[in-house]
Amino acid sequence: MPARSKPWQTWTISLLVALIPLSFSVSLRIKVLPPALLFLVGLALLIGSASCRRCFRVAWQPVAAASLMIGFVIVNVLIHRLGWRPLDHPAHVLLYLVVAACFTLPLKMRLIWAGFSLTAIALGAVGALQFHLFGIERAYGLNGGASASIQLATILLGLSAIAVVQVLAPGTHRWEKALHLAAMAFGIYGALLTQSRGPLLAFTLIFVLLMLLHARRTGYWRSSLLLIGAVCAIAGAAAFSLRGEMGSRFEAIVSEMASFDHRHDARGSVRERLEMWRTAKRAVATHPLTGIGIDRFDEYTRQEIDAGRSNPVIGRYNQPHNEYMRAGATGGIPGFLVLLTVFLVPLRFFIRHALDPDDDVARAASIGAALVGLYMLCALTDSVFYRVMTQSFYFFLVLGLAVRIGCLRRPDPA
Repeated sequence: MPARSKPWQTWTISLLVALIPLSFSVSLRIKVLPPALLFLVGLALLIGSASCRRCFRVAWQPVAAASLMIGFVIVNVLIHRLGWRPLDHPAHVLLYLVVAACFTLPLKMRLIWAGFSLTAIALGAVGALQFHLFGIERAYGLNGGASASIQLATILLGLSAIAVVQVLAPGTHRWEKALHLAAMAFGIYGALLTQSRGPLLAFTLIFVLLMLLHARRTGYWRSSLLLIGAVCAIAGAAAFSLRGEMGSRFEAIVSEMASFDHRHDARGSVRERLEMWRTAKRAVATHPLTGIGIDRFDEYTRQEIDAGRSNPVIGRYNQPHNEYMRAGATGGIPGFLVLLTVFLVPLRFFIRHALDPDDDVARAASIGAALVGLYMLCALTDSVFYRVMTQSFYFFLVLGLAVRIGCLRRPDPA
């Protein structure tokens, strides 16, 4: 790796990196400490280390995509004169763009992966306590309140995908495999308890793709297919044993879509999404170049309700529960294209390295591709970048892993 540091510094920075997903998931003020410290370290590396900057040049495509999103939001805010508040989101993207420099250090990746899995176990256990002990219908974790169920599911399933890659990776010790298997179990079960259909369906496809990628790299097709069947069967049994809630939510999808009427029958989670998407499409049609402005979907919805063009049932929503619709409505066609860039450019970067003969490169690329794929699918039914929690999780890992791959593929000239 290009950067040099003392052993205690490496261990400390690795521990801080391992704590980042947990910091997204709690509401305590101390959670700002790990990213703040890593930001200072990353800033020092970017300024003082030429080899660090070389790693960024190798990973320039994902870095450029994130930078494009930062610039676009700033321009949109200036055009619509929205003030400082909407700049919170690009500020967090910039934060993790700088934090990504820490991945140029010789980090203790085993510690980091173990920390991520411990976070999945802890959050899954919290979800189980909320559902079984406190009788909360949909577990929501420790940050964001009752409306954060989907965000908790997204982070839990992202951590579960990382655990899947660690279990399959060669060279993983037995105790590590046991830890990552436990993380998979707690993470998936915790996500089931949120009853969030979109992330669960997305993770099912991502899990299958990860297993097929593993089979392609190793040639173990039979065992991979058997594992796919076993995990899907266990998860399915767990889902439909939750007193029928999960099954009824899935069954409601078809019936609500078939009976949707935007004037007379728009109540229900699926119907309300359809009505929000109808409203968002109208926003794109009427404001194709500049959109209605970042974070102004709720204001636009109220105007449409007052004009009789949207059903009042969606008046309580401040985003359309679809990141593609949200990007198009708030940023116009350019906003939609920027979002596609933020997804597709890193995905292409990771896929190019997913079959690399270097296991460290392939492992980081597999995790990155799985995370981007998970978010692309989740974005169909939720605004994954609307909340800082899920947005930060995405950019922290995507940028960090891309820069790490840049270092591994571009070693020191010496």
